[in-house]
Amino acid sequence: MQAEQEDRFQEFVRARWSRLVRTAYLLTGDVHHAEDLTQTALAKAYRSWRRISRSDNPEAYVRRMLVSCNSDRFRKRRVTEALTAAPPERAGRDEGAGRVEERGSLLAGLAQLPPKQRAVVVLRYWEDLSEAEVADVLGCSPGTVKSQASKGLAKLRMYPGLAADRTVSGGRGQGQGPQGQGHSHVPIHGQVQGGSR
Repeated sequence: MQAEQEDRFQEFVRARWSRLVRTAYLLTGDVHHAEDLTQTALAKAYRSWRRISRSDNPEAYVRRMLVSCNSDRFRKRRVTEALTAAPPERAGRDEGAGRVEERGSLLAGLAQLPPKQRAVVVLRYWEDLSEAEVADVLGCSPGTVKSQASKGLAKLRMYPGLAADRTVSGGRGQGQGPQGQGHSHVPIHGQVQGGSR
């Protein structure tokens, strides 16, 4: 890779690392797996960076690689991870603690979804991609995205700890993901809130 391309790749990684890790975290439910997954996707992107950098949206291209690498991970090693929302004993409950518990419940609920449903829910409602964009990332039809999103949300609605009358949100600064930088809302009941297309 020439020096100019190398510099552009490094700049891309610095600018997008946190966002890619956050998406990987929602896909895997584990910070360490998320970082490994992101590094794997970026290593593949590095090998094809000249072509990727000429595309209209390099980030979308790398996000597609991220989802693909995660699917490969599930095919090679089918291990169900049990995530817990919080330690069993709490001294008290405040608004911040409620958000941590909510996040833990959402991550545990996401961990129970099949990989494709989980990817659809994360990309559609957390990354705030349109159905067409999610379909492009996953290499499927918009109808499949709609169906998988519906099934995934129905399972999340049934998950203990996700209250029937609330929407689990990933607002900036609410501690979502490893970097605390969510920007969309996952509709547990009712409509999507927060600018979904």
